[in-house]
Amino acid sequence: MTTDSIEAAERLSAVRDAMDRAARLTGRTADDVTLIAISKTQDANAIRPLIAAGQRVYGENRVQEAQAKWPALREEHADIALHLVGQLQSNKAEDAVALFDVIHSLDRPSLLAALAKAMDKAGRRIPCYVQVNIGGEAQKGGCPIAETPALIAVARAADIPLLGLMCVPPADVEPAPYFALLAKMAREEGLPRLSMGMSGDFETAIMLGATDIRVGTALFGERPAPARPVPASGRGMLRNSRAA
Repeated sequence: MTTDSIEAAERLSAVRDAMDRAARLTGRTADDVTLIAISKTQDANAIRPLIAAGQRVYGENRVQEAQAKWPALREEHADIALHLVGQLQSNKAEDAVALFDVIHSLDRPSLLAALAKAMDKAGRRIPCYVQVNIGGEAQKGGCPIAETPALIAVARAADIPLLGLMCVPPADVEPAPYFALLAKMAREEGLPRLSMGMSGDFETAIMLGATDIRVGTALFGERPAPARPVPASGRGMLRNSRAA
């Protein structure tokens, strides 16, 4: 095994051990929770060691990025499942239906209509989660809490297979109340699955009922920071050096 393969196997084992500890507190095991490895910004060479370690479910944020790398990887490994976990533009609905196995970000009527049309055209029904804006944050996607039951009803009427609810809690606050609220909403709607929990809080999410967790950093390591823009003048360079 290469160094990369060993590191990937160690990270995967550590995450699954943590999953198992959290799940056992609610009478489950790690096998009862789907681990979605979030591979956004990772190239094929970074993903292959994790595939070799046995991870088979992956999540991407952008349709175009997934189109660029996953067809070839899936030719190599036909048993991989690919989830779309990022925001989806309605004009990308056909591409998403063609590429992904599960969509986590159904959050508005216009997208619902586009997905239903794309599924009808493709002759395949893609299971979806309704994404809820659980923290009421204007800058985030997701259906407002008060509008979620209506969106669920319309999705069911359109024959879109709904798996459950998905959320991204506000950053830098205790996530447990938001996870608990999402679980309550899912129970009220008779939806069995909860897509919630990321690298920093997936154990809490599992203890509160998560069936699907979306983990990137804990599996791939820290993503490189985006490049800083080149300053227009020497004065800017001085300011930047002092800020660092």
